[in-house]
Amino acid sequence: MIPWNEIERKWRNIWTSQKEFEIEPDHRPKKFVTVAYPYPNSPQHIGHGRTYTLADVHARFLRMQGFNTLFPMGFHYTGTPILGMAKRVQEGDRELIENFEKIYHVPQSTIKEFVEPVKIADYFHEEIKQGMIEMGYSIDWRREFTTIDPVYKKFIEWQFRKLKSLNYIVQGSHPVGWCPKDQNPVSQHDTQGDVEPDFTEYILVKFHLDGMIIPTATLRPETIFGVTNLWINPQITYQKVKVDDEIWLVSPECARKMEFLNKTVSLIQEVPGSEFVGKHVTIMDKNIPIFPASFVESQTGTGIVMSVPAHAPFDYQALVDYQKKDPTISITPISIIRTDEFGEIPAKEIVERLGIKDQDDTRLDEATNELYSKEFYSGVLRENTGRFAGLKVSDAKEEIKAWLAESKNSDVLLELNNGPVRCRCGAECVVKLLNNQWFLNYLDQSWKDKANLCFERMSILPNEIRTEFNYVVGWLRQRACARQHGLGTNLPWDQGWIVESLSDSVIYMAYYILAKYVNAGELSADNLTDEFFEFVFFEKGNASEISARCKIQQKTLSRIRYDFAYFYPVDARHSGRDLVPNHLTFFVLNHVAIFPENLWPKQIVVNGSVLMDGKKMSKSMGNIIPLRKAISDYGADPIRLAIIISAELLQDADFNLESVNTIKSKLETIYDDCVKYKSGTSPSMQSEDKWILGKLDSLITQTTGAIEKMRLREALHHILFSFESDLQWYLKRTEAKGRTDISGILHKILSVRVAMLSPFAPHIAEEMWERLGNPGLASRSEWPRATNEADKIAMQSEELLQSTIDDIKNVLKVTKISPQKIILYTADSWKSKAFQKIARSVISGQTNIGAIIKDLIADPETENIKKDPDFVKKSVNSILAESTEMRKIRANTEPIDEGRILASELSGLVKKEFAVDIQVFAESDPSKFDPKNKARMARPFKPALYIE
Repeated sequence: MIPWNEIERKWRNIWTSQKEFEIEPDHRPKKFVTVAYPYPNSPQHIGHGRTYTLADVHARFLRMQGFNTLFPMGFHYTGTPILGMAKRVQEGDRELIENFEKIYHVPQSTIKEFVEPVKIADYFHEEIKQGMIEMGYSIDWRREFTTIDPVYKKFIEWQFRKLKSLNYIVQGSHPVGWCPKDQNPVSQHDTQGDVEPDFTEYILVKFHLDGMIIPTATLRPETIFGVTNLWINPQITYQKVKVDDEIWLVSPECARKMEFLNKTVSLIQEVPGSEFVGKHVTIMDKNIPIFPASFVESQTGTGIVMSVPAHAPFDYQALVDYQKKDPTISITPISIIRTDEFGEIPAKEIVERLGIKDQDDTRLDEATNELYSKEFYSGVLRENTGRFAGLKVSDAKEEIKAWLAESKNSDVLLELNNGPVRCRCGAECVVKLLNNQWFLNYLDQSWKDKANLCFERMSILPNEIRTEFNYVVGWLRQRACARQHGLGTNLPWDQGWIVESLSDSVIYMAYYILAKYVNAGELSADNLTDEFFEFVFFEKGNASEISARCKIQQKTLSRIRYDFAYFYPVDARHSGRDLVPNHLTFFVLNHVAIFPENLWPKQIVVNGSVLMDGKKMSKSMGNIIPLRKAISDYGADPIRLAIIISAELLQDADFNLESVNTIKSKLETIYDDCVKYKSGTSPSMQSEDKWILGKLDSLITQTTGAIEKMRLREALHHILFSFESDLQWYLKRTEAKGRTDISGILHKILSVRVAMLSPFAPHIAEEMWERLGNPGLASRSEWPRATNEADKIAMQSEELLQSTIDDIKNVLKVTKISPQKIILYTADSWKSKAFQKIARSVISGQTNIGAIIKDLIADPETENIKKDPDFVKKSVNSILAESTEMRKIRANTEPIDEGRILASELSGLVKKEFAVDIQVFAESDPSKFDPKNKARMARPFKPALYIE
């Protein structure tokens, strides 16, 4: 058994004492790797460990490749969630306090201090930091900071003054997700379940009834010309309210929503919906009845729906169902949109085509999506739409929207479209139209264009997520960048506002360069001005004058500038997929706004989340395992590997303890092997030695390529498992020969595997490296390089031996006989030449059997193919089944002497495994023993087989 915690502690102490991860500029090329800094409102659990582990593997790999790699860490205190937690502790919230006690094992005496928000952040800051240290993350802790540190606040003030000077920050009235309890805008990090509040703008079409307005919400204002009736739910109690200077009838939920949209709303009376059934409303000289409908929901829109049965499948089916109940109702759908795909009543056609029978049929969604899409993109308004007749629907929508507004026949309702969304304080969020709020104007097209250019140039892993970034940039609009409560930096020109958490966390990577000097006491917030940051980041201004005004030593100022110029830009930014629609996109937007193109980020790496035994981790399910507890119970390296090997980058990783135990067992085997072999060379390299070293070359190439693409599961599988079958074959070969001179080769193989394991499992890799007697640290060793000198004859020879042994086993398995005699027949020389020509044809892209046969017959050396045309088909199939590397070897290397290799190299293996001797004959050998006429079936690398 490996003493995991003891070994891990040992190597962490060595790394610390040798200042292994304290990175300074030097002569080497650099890499700057960053990862989203944590919000310290709880300890990290295993799920959090994935993003940080992936980033650490990346950083360690780059160091071993010769890059001077900086990997720093900070802590994000900004925002309101910690304030909400402190308030809940103060109120004695039992659920929260029990979570602290039972899940996170926080002492009661410490919980009492959590009435102060910063005490919560400080406590979990240290917990998270210790977990990161125990996981072996190669972080330069000299650069640690929090977002409420005084110098960081100065940095954010500079950032915001810079953005404002570039006209990227504007003030105005804009809609935001809003917590009515906290009285603050909310974003993803402020909500339960980390939901990004997004909203939809509905047009409220105003119908009139006895001096009262009956508003209905729609996304398709152009369909106003096709309204036949309204639907109202007789079971709902509506509210008659005064909205500014008008009297409206709406659901209670709608009345509340309007209060947040700069409307003055006051209740007049409550009225049951049943009172309005059968009445008529008017709009633009049209008289329209109100019908009852139980499907109308109080919380959606205004709680009253306008019906357009010719173009809305739901409305059509509802009308059909209603007319079945009351045959006296006679309503004819009004067609207002013409398309090539549909006739007069499109909704009727699509409902009947899909066989929809009632309003509960789930296919109504499919029908709606199909019809709306076709009408929007290819539909044209009919003559009954007045001045809009002949316009394409896609063009008419905005014109009709403006026309309705100008004629006072519409208003606007903003509604969360992924609701209900709850703030972390528990309150249900709404959309609020904020007045005099400060916004980042992400709607600016020139800003979007620069961001898209950056995304186009940068590496994004995995590449399939690139379109998500383009989509986000496309729909982004103004975003509130300040709030009135919470921890963080005051808006420099309007002290009543605090910069919100997704706005002060976009270029903080630049601050890591400064943080080292802050923590060393060489840089303080006193006297820091914008010109300090302008000099450090852009080398603007006079160093002597700036150092004097900011009271910083000129030498220190110049050093900070040198460090920034060396380390920037960010070479790799790691984060979870949930941050694509916000943080990661804002990271690029703010960099392109502030920094010149040569300082734009180079790469973004996005990963999925972590499940526990196939289920999402949550407190309610009781499946959260705090990271530090998992490390204590199982060891850091097994946890790291179990997280990595369960899924590729964008997939959700399914963590389970069974995989942890499997990995521990595998590592223990390698650990034990490390004391068995000594370095050195064999007196003479035999075929199997050359083969295994060629396989080692392939392992290095495959693993390196996989890590460069951040396909870490694949890379780890190569190191731990894929190579194992090759190694077992090598041991079988050498054992059959009775060899005792392979220690040096096995030591070399182990050293390469351990070196490649080092970024993944750094503690145990160091211990293995030391056990192998290798000098220095595994993490400081050079990443293994393939020699590209694989012996092609040895590669083909061993492949021949392996496949032949497998064929013998398969025959014996099927026939269930005990062999007394095994005879092999090797193919004639003309077949070998034909096989080589076929391999060359396949590599060139020619796999047409007829064309290949014709080519072979035309060559006197291979014209015998006409006697065995089936040979070509079998050869093509076998070549296609091989690796690209082996195909090239087959095509470009002279045929090997299969008879000699089988006779000299296979006999020992067969004797050991089956206790029988073998005989080998050439297919054309006149003296061969071939009672079943098997020899004619021989093909290159596929000897024919006879067993008695």
